[in-house]
Amino acid sequence: MKTLRLLLLLATLGLPFARASIADNIVRDDINGIDLITLKTGVKNVVTIKGTLPLGNAASPANNPALAMLTGSMLDKGTVNHDKFAIAGQLESVGASLTFGVGTETLGINGKCLTKDVPLVISLIAEQLRAPAFSAEEFEKVKKQYVGALKQALDNTNQQASDNFSRAVYPLGHPNRKTPTTDMIAAVERTTLDEVKAFYAEYYGPAYLTLILVGDVDSGAIATEVSESFAGWSGGKLPETLDVAGGDLDTAREQTVFMADKTNVSVVWGQATGLRYSDPDALALRVGTDILGGGFSARLMGNVRDKEGLTYGIYGFMANDNLRDGDWRIWANFAPDLLDKGIESTRRQLSKWHREGVTPEELAARISGLSGEYKVGLSTTDGMAGAILNALQRGYDLSWLDEYPAALDALTLDQVNGAIKEHLDPDKMVIIKAGTVTDMTTK
Repeated sequence: MKTLRLLLLLATLGLPFARASIADNIVRDDINGIDLITLKTGVKNVVTIKGTLPLGNAASPANNPALAMLTGSMLDKGTVNHDKFAIAGQLESVGASLTFGVGTETLGINGKCLTKDVPLVISLIAEQLRAPAFSAEEFEKVKKQYVGALKQALDNTNQQASDNFSRAVYPLGHPNRKTPTTDMIAAVERTTLDEVKAFYAEYYGPAYLTLILVGDVDSGAIATEVSESFAGWSGGKLPETLDVAGGDLDTAREQTVFMADKTNVSVVWGQATGLRYSDPDALALRVGTDILGGGFSARLMGNVRDKEGLTYGIYGFMANDNLRDGDWRIWANFAPDLLDKGIESTRRQLSKWHREGVTPEELAARISGLSGEYKVGLSTTDGMAGAILNALQRGYDLSWLDEYPAALDALTLDQVNGAIKEHLDPDKMVIIKAGTVTDMTTK
């Protein structure tokens, strides 16, 4: 059965049957310190590009949490050779796309183009990484845009619930702990362009840069293009981070963020797990969690929404665990007058799931569903490039791309139910409510 599934997957991707492994078809090169990964699939004339540097928000110094974000946001605002309009024009003229984005721990690069335009896109990636203009005018625009987005976040119940949850389960210094929005606004406003330039000079370089290209690729030609485009660039440094873990912090178990005139209350409910994605028990706990809250067929949606009509949406999932220990959470939205009933209904489902575990039928169905979703995801260049990147960030060997379906199939009911009881404790979970809540306890 495993062999048949793999052959079907390879047929979808256009990989040759004689080399019955995704990992075996990947070409990996070290180009001047850059980890270059290419995979040729059966897709014709299209290439997806993904890249990362370990320079997300967590790389910012403690005294300026906005510095990494502001630096990364300047990359696509023009270079010493071309302004941002000229670069956009080059991309638009060939129908290509290229974006940079700063996440929690990484700077992400995302591109897509025709095979013939790969040299152009690689050269633009290199140009924007190597020689940002750091225009004073563009910097002020970036700051204003960032402040505007942060002020919108202050009015967003989902954002405030999630951010406050992070501060309830992660200690100071943990990359997953969000800076209070008002503090971030102040940090943005006081950051200078000289600080951004200094951060860039200290941390940016080819070291720790990963580039992944999937689709109709020529690995040798791409290696040559990368070598030429990045020739002479040096440097790159890992940011210093504290060795702290999430856990059972000394914090109120129920907290309310009062926000006036809201028609809904966002609820985030959960705890830090202490687990990374690749840790033992993590996969078992993830599958068990998916049975509780993974979608429309999961228990939470089936009961709290469909049977009792208390919410439009409620999900359970594990998050923030690719590179660090993460958390387990339930997210839901309730009308203010249904909040108490919604929380009580959710509590019943959570308690029953934690106490009794999942059934053999639920486990078999969810394993089948997750395996199918994974294979469908790999059928596109975007999905395959993302899977390669996820495997690397999670600390797996690239052989994990082939092994994941078998790892799912090997899970037992005892493993899943044991992981639920071992790593979660409803009595220690934190509930954050954000919205127009009348019984406010903590802000």
